[in-house]
Amino acid sequence: MADRYAKYTGFDIDYPADRILRITFNRPETYNSVNAETHTQLTNIWRDIDADPDISAVLVTGAGKAFSSGGDFEMIEKMMADDTVRMHTWKEAKDLVYNVINCNKPIISAINGVAVGAGLVVGILADVSIAGKSAKIVDGHTRLGVAAGDVACIIWPLLCGMAKAKYYLMTCKPVPAEEAERIGLVTMCVEDDELQAKALEVAVELSNGAPSAIRWTKYALNNWLRMAGPSFDASTALEMLGFAGEEAKEGLASLKEKRAPNFPKSSPV
Repeated sequence: MADRYAKYTGFDIDYPADRILRITFNRPETYNSVNAETHTQLTNIWRDIDADPDISAVLVTGAGKAFSSGGDFEMIEKMMADDTVRMHTWKEAKDLVYNVINCNKPIISAINGVAVGAGLVVGILADVSIAGKSAKIVDGHTRLGVAAGDVACIIWPLLCGMAKAKYYLMTCKPVPAEEAERIGLVTMCVEDDELQAKALEVAVELSNGAPSAIRWTKYALNNWLRMAGPSFDASTALEMLGFAGEEAKEGLASLKEKRAPNFPKSSPV
């Protein structure tokens, strides 16, 4: 069982209970940012989990004070500078979302601290998302100067409604855990010191349930997400188009310099 996941070195993998796989983002010194190698691994691991007869549920969390702070600056800079890298990342971004959607095992996320970008894909696309009270969900795309891609258009409106989705996706305001639960962006919010135990409890419960019934229920419900495929594909394409523009350059520079961005006041489109 371990050999199947030996190649996934971008995170820690263990088995906290029988038939349960746990994936932990483990770069706490960078708040579990995702580099290019980890992004590729995070995209591909769901196919192996789907095919693994020894796993019945998956738990995803982060080490230290964060779930994941999203793509790291080096990865973003390469995307901005190289069209081939940008196109490769575009395909991976789409595959990551669809691979999570199509994975037949129930996925439970234990969101501790901030959840942004690629990490947030798994955080709120999980079948059961559990946030500790100190967690904050941030989309982050428009603050960087690109359209809200990744998982934004395929899941936010369905979870919390179009009005809330537009507000949070366009402003990049953080959504505190208790508010995320109130608007339906996450399944539940619990005390921080109860988070991991609660997530494991849910994983065990699902692992002990009727496997085909649970997997087929997930498959049927996720057809709502598959129907949103055209909107999702457009959003990721527009996100990647933005990485080639001046707004992304200013957004990244402002983040690196820890200052407010100075975006242009008008747009050519």
